[in-house]
Amino acid sequence: MSENYTAHPTAVIDEGCEIGEGTKIWHFSHIMPNCKIGKNCNIGQNVVISPEVVLGDNVKVQNNVSIYTGVICEDDVFLGPSMVFTNITNPRSAINRRGQYANTLVKKGASIGANATIVCGHDIGRFAFIGAGAVVTKTVPDYALVVGNPAIQIGWMSEYGHKLTFDTNAEAVCEESKERYVLKNDKVRKIS
Repeated sequence: MSENYTAHPTAVIDEGCEIGEGTKIWHFSHIMPNCKIGKNCNIGQNVVISPEVVLGDNVKVQNNVSIYTGVICEDDVFLGPSMVFTNITNPRSAINRRGQYANTLVKKGASIGANATIVCGHDIGRFAFIGAGAVVTKTVPDYALVVGNPAIQIGWMSEYGHKLTFDTNAEAVCEESKERYVLKNDKVRKIS
């Protein structure tokens, strides 16, 4: 295990995990065996990262998040305060289903808002934006903006996190970056 990261003295870091250079782990967090955390991540207070979880580079995990086995987050993912992942679709206390975890992939640049819930087995697309308190019960497309319980798509987001408004040519411009996007066949892609 590399020692090129920073961990608060109250954090518990188990043997057998990999933590990338520049990562910061804050108060009362528990990093469990066989997980992989990339470079320059920020792991907030009271976070649990379960065995075999993979976090890419520059992942921001806010306070009170538990990331369970079966979750993979690519680079530049944001996990808001107290958001929730699940990894079993039909949990029962008296029945051990550890061999039945359903995987969830959170793709590059996606943001998940505070108190949102991601029901396992549903991937989150690149640069998607999950609103605070949303309950995601199906796969979310790249650049989609979803809100509510159950979450429904209400629009599209830029890579800078601004809602996109498409013109009659199905093109939009991010108000901050000025990057251009096109909407075709109910899919968004960046064109410049």
